[in-house]
Amino acid sequence: MARRSVFILLAAVFLLTGLGITMLASTSVYSVKAGEDYVTVWKQCVSAGVALLAGLIAALVDYHVWHRLRWWIYGLACAGLALCFEWHLAKLAGYEPLIGVWKGGAARWLKTGLGDMQLQPSEFAKIALIIALAGWFVAHEGKERTFRHGLLLPGLILGGVTGLIGLEVDLGNGSLAIAVGMGILFVAGTRARYLTILGGLGGALLAAGIWLAPKRFERVIAIFDLEKYKDGVGLQQWISWLAFGSGGLDGRGLGEGRMKHSYLPEAHTDFIFPMIGEEIGLWGSLGTLLIFVVIALCGMSIAMHAPDRFGRLLGFGLTLLISLEALLNMGVTTALLPNKGLPMPFVSYGGSSLVAAMVAVGILVNIHCRSTHSARDQLPLIRRDKRWTPQI
Repeated sequence: MARRSVFILLAAVFLLTGLGITMLASTSVYSVKAGEDYVTVWKQCVSAGVALLAGLIAALVDYHVWHRLRWWIYGLACAGLALCFEWHLAKLAGYEPLIGVWKGGAARWLKTGLGDMQLQPSEFAKIALIIALAGWFVAHEGKERTFRHGLLLPGLILGGVTGLIGLEVDLGNGSLAIAVGMGILFVAGTRARYLTILGGLGGALLAAGIWLAPKRFERVIAIFDLEKYKDGVGLQQWISWLAFGSGGLDGRGLGEGRMKHSYLPEAHTDFIFPMIGEEIGLWGSLGTLLIFVVIALCGMSIAMHAPDRFGRLLGFGLTLLISLEALLNMGVTTALLPNKGLPMPFVSYGGSSLVAAMVAVGILVNIHCRSTHSARDQLPLIRRDKRWTPQI
């Protein structure tokens, strides 16, 4: 399994990307202006080409390079997030925003200068956060159980990215970043009571963000009585339920879904999973879930066999990021979680999400190529073997 995990991982990723483009061909014709049929499909194909190139570069670059450049990468990520606030500055100063974009009730995007193509920095900031935290615990190995090096300073690293994402009113990506960061802290060896403190603080900040944003507070309330809110904030999730129910076991067939006919907002982006359920049925939904399970297992196998601590933490963080984002998307579209606006990796329409996910996969491929695959009973020896000494 360990030796073949990278091939299974790549097969799963290509299956999901192909599924995403197929579902976009089915749904996007009803989500754009007249005369622009399938425009999102062509844009996603272009994004897929860019993503494949970015993933290939990430697969060829020695992953230890990311350790040496971790603070530069982290700083660029924070700068990109900060640029999103230029929209607010422009409104206060009374000039037309130069780079910031306001969309969907939040300022999360940047203009690229390439037509209407936009960049979402938070997608790449999550990867930068993983690199920074993995590098931190490598540089301070043996000190992860202390308050300063196990909670305070890595908590500040985590807070820098999540704070900027949260100020963009992007509670979904902010929550995801906190969860992934805490996962890395747990695997690195931070004390449980420190994680409890960090989790409590993160939960309190999330609750405050929800409470101060009435619309988001209504989204939380809506999942407990979705029918009551089906004409308001619960519309997407209510129609999503109808889509899953309409599809049944075998689905209506590709292109035969009804809910995409302007009934379900964002059917080609955050809510593409219900379209899979309606057109391909329960088997298609379970198959999609199974593919993400396969990605999680392959990613964890790659991380477990990495030749050094940085590779293990980096591989674990990237795998957790992809898996947890998919799980949260499924939780939202099935109304088990409040609506957060998170895409489904590799499937939902969106260039930033696809490129970032492919970069994460490319790094996992590079970790695999530099790994030593031995018997299970030899793994503890590999973990103690310091084959690579980081330049601190």
